[in-house]
Amino acid sequence: MRSPSHLVTLLLLVCPATVLAQTDPETASLARRLKQGAEPSHRVQAARVLGASEDPEALQPLCAGLQDESGEVRAAAAGALEKLGELGGVECLEARKDEPDPAAKAAVESALGHLRRLKARPPKLYVMVGEVKDTTGTLSPELVKATEARLRRKLVQEGAWLAPEKESEAAAKGVLRKKKLKGYRLMTEIRPGPSGGLKLSVMCLNYPGKPNLLGTVEVQASGGEPYELLRALAPGAIDELAESFKWK
Repeated sequence: MRSPSHLVTLLLLVCPATVLAQTDPETASLARRLKQGAEPSHRVQAARVLGASEDPEALQPLCAGLQDESGEVRAAAAGALEKLGELGGVECLEARKDEPDPAAKAAVESALGHLRRLKARPPKLYVMVGEVKDTTGTLSPELVKATEARLRRKLVQEGAWLAPEKESEAAAKGVLRKKKLKGYRLMTEIRPGPSGGLKLSVMCLNYPGKPNLLGTVEVQASGGEPYELLRALAPGAIDELAESFKWK
């Protein structure tokens, strides 16, 4: 069994990119195509690729796609929300329960059922995700928030319930007692890595109560743009924590 205090280094080699943007340019490009594509087929394809992207930032453009003038596009957006698996899609799908197009309505109902089942899964652990800190001083606030969103997405995929911000200690203890769960607090920093890359350092503490360090995981990557590196590092860090603490 791996010690929770074990320091893990994950080297991820990513092909160098020529794009200098800090946020994911592919997601941004697909979102524009979904909104502005001249042909419904172009917008359908954009929705499908966004659904397969595993990018939490795809949620907003896909929800907007549910309002498209084309029933085919609306159906594709609903199907993409189902594939994306972001629980935040429940609200925008519920707003389309009176969808007039039969195919789109079926897709909305299927996506709603899938996301509701995901939401209803018995939780495996309870996690308070602290604000991600950028110690490099070089990253945009949007990229830092996107990294936090990726951490949260991966935790949900691991079966975690996420604690709300500013939750009282009494409320947290009530959840743990009722659901018979262990609680964790994650404090994450983005740090400079070797060879101009980035390092993601995640401290795992008990939650709630007086903080007590349980272990630290560090993953690092180089050879790509910041958004590429962090796109790989965020889920990689949660994978290492899940293995260290036997969350799976």
